[in-house]
Amino acid sequence: MKKFLVGVTALATALVLTACSGNAGGSAPGGGAVAQGDPAGGPTTTSAPSSTPATSSPTPTPSSSSSTPKPTSSKPKPKPKPTPKPTPKPAPKPAANAADVPCKAALASPGVSACVDLSALKTWLLQDGKVIYGPVKQLPGKKGHATPTGVFHVSAKVKNYHSKAFDAPMPNSVFFLPGIAFHTGSLSVYSHGCIHLSAAASQKYFTTLQNGDVVQVVA
Repeated sequence: MKKFLVGVTALATALVLTACSGNAGGSAPGGGAVAQGDPAGGPTTTSAPSSTPATSSPTPTPSSSSSTPKPTSSKPKPKPKPTPKPTPKPAPKPAANAADVPCKAALASPGVSACVDLSALKTWLLQDGKVIYGPVKQLPGKKGHATPTGVFHVSAKVKNYHSKAFDAPMPNSVFFLPGIAFHTGSLSVYSHGCIHLSAAASQKYFTTLQNGDVVQVVA
């Protein structure tokens, strides 16, 4: 009887050992996962680590500090100034024609000379037979005090002459006869024998004519 019990006990022990150690780390009879021993004494279940999907890198977003460059404001270009139009030059006056001068002696005289046309109320300055000034308007003596006609010569020049006979100023007087001269005077009132000229013309005659120059007066 003892031998029988010993044999049974040995068989049971072998079965227990086979159940605890023979299948450690193996597969269970049904093909399932086997519980592994926990170092603390409790069973734990292991499973394959789940693969974490790779995190895609986020799309970079533009920095908030960066901003779209604003167009640079430029000042409007100043309008080009209009080109000033050239001032038209006055057409030159045609040269006086010596053929219009009725004083043959004055035209033939060398140097400076003067011609007076009583009927046309004109006068000229000549040089070597060419017109250098005029014609300009003149006013001679009135009836009863007519300016003498003929060929004369400058005898005297007085810048600020004053007539004692008529108590009148006679600026720029150029005498070619006693008491008869070119001078500044009215161009609307006839004289007592002198040749009235404008202030500008009398100044020209005063500076141009010299003593001895020919003065011819024609009717």
